[in-house]
Amino acid sequence: MMPNRSTDALFQLIKSLHKAEKRHFKLYIKRATAKENLKIVELFDTLDKLDDYEERELLKKLPSIKKPQLNNIKSHLYKQLLASLRDLKSTDTLELQLSEQLDNARILYHKGLKHQAMRILERAKELATANGKFNYLAQVISLEKKIETLHITRTIQEKTEKLTQEALEISGHIDRVTRLSNLALRLYGWYVMHGHARNEKDETGIRQFFKEQLPSDAFELTDFYEKLYLYQSYTWYAFIRQDFLMYYRYSKKWVDLFYEQEVMQKVEIGHFIKGLHNLLNAHFDLRNYQQFQVVLKQFEEFAKTPIAQQHDNFRIHTDIYINSARLNWHLMTGTFKEGLGLVNTMAENLKEYELYVDPHRIVVFYYKFATLYFGSGDYNTCIDYLQKIINDTSANLRIDLQSYARLMHMMAHYELGNDDIMESQIKSVYRFMAKMKNLTVVEEEMFRFIRHSFGLSPRKLKPELEKFLQKIKHLEKNRFETRAFAYLDIISWVESKVFEKPMNQVINEKYLASRKRRY
Repeated sequence: MMPNRSTDALFQLIKSLHKAEKRHFKLYIKRATAKENLKIVELFDTLDKLDDYEERELLKKLPSIKKPQLNNIKSHLYKQLLASLRDLKSTDTLELQLSEQLDNARILYHKGLKHQAMRILERAKELATANGKFNYLAQVISLEKKIETLHITRTIQEKTEKLTQEALEISGHIDRVTRLSNLALRLYGWYVMHGHARNEKDETGIRQFFKEQLPSDAFELTDFYEKLYLYQSYTWYAFIRQDFLMYYRYSKKWVDLFYEQEVMQKVEIGHFIKGLHNLLNAHFDLRNYQQFQVVLKQFEEFAKTPIAQQHDNFRIHTDIYINSARLNWHLMTGTFKEGLGLVNTMAENLKEYELYVDPHRIVVFYYKFATLYFGSGDYNTCIDYLQKIINDTSANLRIDLQSYARLMHMMAHYELGNDDIMESQIKSVYRFMAKMKNLTVVEEEMFRFIRHSFGLSPRKLKPELEKFLQKIKHLEKNRFETRAFAYLDIISWVESKVFEKPMNQVINEKYLASRKRRY
């Protein structure tokens, strides 16, 4: 099961605070001396010391607060914490700066100081324009238009024409960005639910959807955000279809966009690190070993910068993406036992990050851990991690991962020689994968081989393994079959049996051979 998370929003917020943020809150709240504020400080201190949120225990520690009062005091504390954080971090992000300027302009306007409000709006407009923040521009211009419409502030004709033109341009831009970002989001949502395209029906549906939703002038667009969402759309489109070359091309365009406009690395750090994550995945899928190492080193260097360290959310996700890439390196080079040296630390990090990490990320890590243990021959620990995925019903994500977790689970029991449960395992896994429409030719052949191999002597088993290998080897380049090889390197597993070598050695030899070819 996934870790239990407290669902109390106030408790989560307090547990996410650093020492400096807690200290600032205490100073911030002391500015007001209302009796109510004394109670929220008491509540804050008590919640800060708790390991888990339990209301009955909380009330025991707070005799000055009665149960009927608790919700109101919690609500007040939550609002004050957010106000304190806003006060502390008002210059941390461009969005907060723009919001503050807009708020200040509205306050001045309502005070009747229209010219002062307009000066602030001009500065806000320059800042938003320089950083491509068109949604904020729309709000700035809306307030400018309101002031100009209701009051005579300057040469009305000249200002009217300028504002009208700006509003039209921004409206068109926002519409284009909205359509492209919607397309990228819906494609990503499809992948999160289903994984890769499973068959011709999925492929046809995705192609048709993409063709209908992609703007006809997509490649004529020049704005940063328009290009960003266009490249993201193509990245997810290619990844779903397992067109890994296209996936690489567009994830690289995505990242290169940030190197061309470096200021956007700070403005849109979330999109930047997600792009690096996808570029690393593309190199992993294509087994571009050298380029994988180059991008990973760049990512690790970026992770040390003040930009990457500034916000908890992006610091945590940077760490997660880099750790995922480090595991992938060991998976694709066959250095499984070295990879296992990272597992305990990463598993502890997942516990630390459980407030911030969605269940999907945890499932992916568990699957990678299980794969490392499987490839290292530790099938019992592999099963332990797979059980965490199979038994979890909270995420309801990634049907493909649920399917392949069950398949690897069955293979681990096969390796352990648990013949007494293999028949029920085969039936259960086959039924699940068929129901989820997740069976490919590779899996069909896998089930056929395992059913047939029961009771065979080692002398008779080897020819059957060789036949199995020949049946699936030619499918390695088939896009609808590569999904099986991407999630579980069945070919290397069978080769390890045929050539009587550990699976990690088989994969490592392929990696070493690719290095020799390169040099």
